[in-house]
Parts: sequence; C-alpha cells; structure tokens
Amino acid sequence: MAGLTPPEPGDCFAHEGGLLSVEAAAALVTARIVPLHGTEELPLRAARGRILAEPLVATSDLPPFANSAVDGYAFRRADLPQDAILPVAARIAAGQAAEPLPPGTAARILTGAPIPPGADAVAMQEDTRPAGLAIPTNIAITLPRDLPEGANIRPAGEDIAAGELALRAGHRLDAPALGLAAALGRPRLRVTRRPVIGVFSTGDELVEPGQPLRPAATHDSNRHTLLALLDALPAEAQDLGILPDRALATAEALHEAAARHDLLLTSGGVSAGEEDHVRRAIEANGTLHFWKLAVKPGKPAAMGMIAGTPVLGLPGNPVAAVVAFLHLARPLILRLAGAATTPLPRLTAPAAFSHRKKPGRREYLRVSLVDGAAHRYPRDGAGLLASLARTEAFAELPEDAIAIDAGDPLTVIPYGGLF
Repeated sequence: MAGLTPPEPGDCFAHEGGLLSVEAAAALVTARIVPLHGTEELPLRAARGRILAEPLVATSDLPPFANSAVDGYAFRRADLPQDAILPVAARIAAGQAAEPLPPGTAARILTGAPIPPGADAVAMQEDTRPAGLAIPTNIAITLPRDLPEGANIRPAGEDIAAGELALRAGHRLDAPALGLAAALGRPRLRVTRRPVIGVFSTGDELVEPGQPLRPAATHDSNRHTLLALLDALPAEAQDLGILPDRALATAEALHEAAARHDLLLTSGGVSAGEEDHVRRAIEANGTLHFWKLAVKPGKPAAMGMIAGTPVLGLPGNPVAAVVAFLHLARPLILRLAGAATTPLPRLTAPAAFSHRKKPGRREYLRVSLVDGAAHRYPRDGAGLLASLARTEAFAELPEDAIAIDAGDPLTVIPYGGLF
C-alpha cells in the first residue's frame, strides 16, 4: 500500500496552521506521496490512459526511409536540361521498392513512396505539365527549375531518429502516444500499476439511486460523480458504498478499507459538526496532514493516513467535492500512478459578468464559454450539481482578487478531459 511520510515538528503543512493554499496542498502531495511499485505489459489498445513505466526509445528511424510528401515526380536537379523536360522512366507507389533513378530521367511518384536513389527533389503534380502528350500516356514531363534540394521529400528519421527518446517514463498514454509507439513497431508497452481507489459517501441522509426516498433523505450523487471522475484517470475505482453518521462505524470502515486500497476517497464528514466523523477518524486512527483549504467552494477537505494508506476526505457539497477532487485527488492519484506532473489545463477568456469577492481564498465560479467570453452561471451554491452539468468550465479567481468586471481577463479551467 502507498503511504505518506509523517509530519515533522513545525511542519508548515500541519492543519493547525489554518487554511492551506492550493499550491501548498499540491506541494504536500508531491513531497509526501510515493509512487506505487509494480508494472505490467499491455497491448497498445489496452494501454490507453495508462502511465508509461519505462522510456520508449526508437530502435529505428521514423519514417524508416526517405519518402515523397506529395503525388508528383522525383528527379535529380542537376539532370534538369535547359528546357526543363525529362522523360518519365518509372512509376513508384507506396509500398513499392524503388530502383535507382536512371540519369537524365524522372520518376512518377505517389505520396509515401520511397525516393529512388539518385533523386534529390520531388515536384508536386500541380506544378508540372505534360511535355507534348496528354496524361496519363505522356512519357515526358516539364518540371519547375527552382525547387531546392530535398523539396517535398520526407527524410528518414524526420519524425524520430533511431536511438532518440520518443516518450519519457511517466507519460500518460493518449491516442497520439499509442500511435507513435505503433509507428515505432511496438505492439505492447510496459505501464505502471493502477492505484486501487476506494470511494465512500457519508451521511444518514443518503439513499442509493433507484431506492425510494424516505423523509429527509436525498439520493447519493457524490459517490457516482467521484467514480466517474476516477474513470478518466489511470486508477481502478471501487465503490465502497455509504458510511453512516456513526463515529465507530466510520473509523472501523476506514481502517478495514485502508488495508485493501492504495487510497481512500470520502465525501462529507470533514467539517466541524458533531456528525462529521471522517476527519476525527483520521486523527484518532492515523495522522491528519491538513484540514481546510483556502478555496471556495471546497474549504473543508482533510488529508491524512490510516494504516499506511492515504485518506482524502472531500467536502459533502457536490460542487465543492469536484473542486477539491481536481486540486487534491487528481494530482495525488497521478503521483501514485507514477505520472509526470500534469497541471490542470488553463486558458484565458474575458469575463462577461461582474463579481465581488472577499480576499484570502481562491474562488471558482461555474461559467460557459460563448463567443470566447466566460458567462457566469446565474446561481453560486456549492450544492447545485446541475450547475456543473450546464456549464463547461471553472473561472479561477485568485486569492487577492476582490472585484471582477466585464471585460477583465479570467483564468478558465475547461472541464473537457477532466470530467
């Protein structure tokens, strides 16, 4: 199981120090979380989304031979006579071996076909014309005289040279990376082991979707949101159900689950109320590394360790849980999986609204991007799950900001690729 190093005396990350900034929390995760041991080899398609365990080094050039970038005619520039007309001596298609180009001739060549030995340029078909006979029966072609050496030729190793590092260990394998591995002749890749993540919801008020609601109850959404977020990461998520609002039951469930998982995620139970048992269970049975983030929404979030396994308690409000997940759980899981540092995607867009905030906490507003501008969702509540489904990004307002006016540049975190 993965672990966290215990806090040292005077640790600046200790929860007694007040609200913890997003950067300090991320630094804690990076410094304390140890990547998991263990790898496996998978076929390319099964490796999508996984973390590369070892460097991928090219054992041959890519492309493996010089080839034509266009349909046209290959020729040796020094052979071009004054009238720029050469007889066409051969036709070369992709996948066909090329014979040496006879002196004083050109070769009809198609895209991807190997450059015949002796040729040093390719003229695009549209830049040539038949010399007296109609295509396709012509036996001579008029070529442009001003083509430089190497024109329209893709040299061997233009993409990746033999011996070159193609992908670093820790690279998350997406479609382009898998395509590159295939192009280099690799049918399988060695990847890191996926961390096993146990997910709890907490609260006596929660009922499983599909079950009738009793008085004062609500259907559990956070656990299903978190499980879906985990599906977008290199992790194996396990649904551990709903914890009741009982201190002993919470402590026992967390301790038992810690022995079987690399990380535990909970939602709810981390505030200061008498029915908030997760934080207290971490403190009583392990080590609490921090509690409370300088973030709105998402302030109540607890991170610690029970029996050698990291435990991350997220807020109970749905939007706050998602914000805390992106800033805490996502980097933690990527670190466990051995991934290279991958910050949240950010772009800039002008505000299409005005907003006032108190300084001291980073604030996240739900926005939609319309004609390049960020339009704020009309309601702000941290419990409004529909606000996430109806928007496409968070506007990130820095701690020292107190006012946003229409037209001001905003840092925006798009949901795409995260959700």
